[in-house]
Amino acid sequence: MTTITAGITPVEPDLFPDGFVVGGLGWQPWIEPVPVDELTDVQRDALIEPERSESPYFRLLARDPAILKARTLTDLDIFYNAADGLPRAERELGAAAASRLNGCTFCASVHSSFAIRQDPNRAAQVEQLLADGVGADLGDERTNAIVDAVAALTATPVRFDAGHVARLREVGLDDLAIVDLVNSGAFFSWANRLMLSLGEPTDAARRRARRRAQPD
Repeated sequence: MTTITAGITPVEPDLFPDGFVVGGLGWQPWIEPVPVDELTDVQRDALIEPERSESPYFRLLARDPAILKARTLTDLDIFYNAADGLPRAERELGAAAASRLNGCTFCASVHSSFAIRQDPNRAAQVEQLLADGVGADLGDERTNAIVDAVAALTATPVRFDAGHVARLREVGLDDLAIVDLVNSGAFFSWANRLMLSLGEPTDAARRRARRRAQPD
C-alpha cells in the first residue's frame, strides 16, 4: 500500500497570485507528490513526456498512473491534434474561459498564455477575458460565441444547448470545430475542479525572488 504524507504547508498570503494573470504562476499541492527519484517505471510511462516529472501536479497524479496516462493522452490529443477543426488558439481560449469561470487561476494563466502564443493578435481579448470574466464583450462575434458556449458547458447545471451550436455555426465553425470546442471546454471544466481540489496557485516570480533573498 502506498503511504501518502499530507500536511504540506499552505501557500503564504504574500505568495498567492493577485487575481488572474497571463502566465507566471506556479502550483503547490496539499498532498505530497511522488518524489522524482521514487517514480516507478509505470509512473514515468504514465507521464508520457519525461519533463512532466518536474511538475508537482503530475507527480501527484502519478500516484494513480492509469488515470494519469488516460488524462494526459486525452489532454494532448485535444490541444495538439490541430491539423483540422478549430485552430489551437481558440481551443486554448476555450480552456482559458472555462478556467476563468471556475476560478482556477493557475489553469487560466497557462491557457491564456498558450492562446496568445498561438495567436498574438488575440492578446487584448485574452487579457480582457481574464480581467472582466466570461460575460465581457471581447470585441467580435466569433470570440464572444466561443466564450459563451464554453461558459454554458462549464456552468452547473450545464446550459449548453442547440442555440449555442447554431450561434457557433453562424460565426463560421463547422461540426468538427464545434466538437473540438466542446472537448476543450468540457475537459477543462473537469480539469479545473481536479486541480482546485488538490492544491493552490503561487506567484512564481515572487517565490523565486524570496528564494534568492534567503541566505545559503
